[in-house]
Amino acid sequence: MTPGERQSKIANIIRQRHRITVNELAELLKISRETIRRDLSELVQDGKVQKFHGGAKLPTTIGEGSFRKRMGENVSEKVQVAAMAVNLVSPGETILIDTGSTTVFFAEKLAELSNLTIVTNSSQIARIMSHAHLQSGVFLLGGQFNSDNLQTVGNFAISQVQFFRAHHAILTIGALDAITGVMDFSIEEAQLAQTMIAQADSLTIIADSSKFHRIASFKVCSLDQVTNLVCDKPPPDKIKTALLEAKVNIVYAD
Repeated sequence: MTPGERQSKIANIIRQRHRITVNELAELLKISRETIRRDLSELVQDGKVQKFHGGAKLPTTIGEGSFRKRMGENVSEKVQVAAMAVNLVSPGETILIDTGSTTVFFAEKLAELSNLTIVTNSSQIARIMSHAHLQSGVFLLGGQFNSDNLQTVGNFAISQVQFFRAHHAILTIGALDAITGVMDFSIEEAQLAQTMIAQADSLTIIADSSKFHRIASFKVCSLDQVTNLVCDKPPPDKIKTALLEAKVNIVYAD
């Protein structure tokens, strides 16, 4: 296991547990406490964890309440989705990314690429990308700020998206079904996502399988507007049929 893989594993364990000691991590991963402490120091510099005496916890920079909870749900599935989705991006491209727990994991993978232009309404994603030091430009949209999920929304954010033309819009979702298509639980997030879609050449939806067959209040787009769906397992038959009829490229783990 490389140091980067080990640190990613530590960060994901902390996301799931929210708080853990050095001794617990050393026992869990079967490595020395000294190695754990070095890894935690690097993770602190990247803003992924916050140290306390004898251990580490989730940093306050990932928000509070429901978003903080979502960051600890289905972690392995979201990491898997993020790793597959980053293969759709090439250096030199412009990417529009919305706020979500899955897009935070995606941004951590995306930070390994160079020479990108990232436009996002998530201050957490902007922070991750700005720490990458790989000659990527990062634009954080202004607007009404939500302190739970650390995002901006509203007319200011929407108007600023329209200054950009992107290769990809890469978005998370609240729900997806065969009838309505892509949905969200927030009208502000749905409206911003619609604007990102309009400004991009392609649309990639990244979602773990918990989003299938759910209903959310606000439609984002129909399935025929989606270029790629990246998920951790094959969609249920009815949704898969609708996606294939809409000519969506479905990417999932074997």
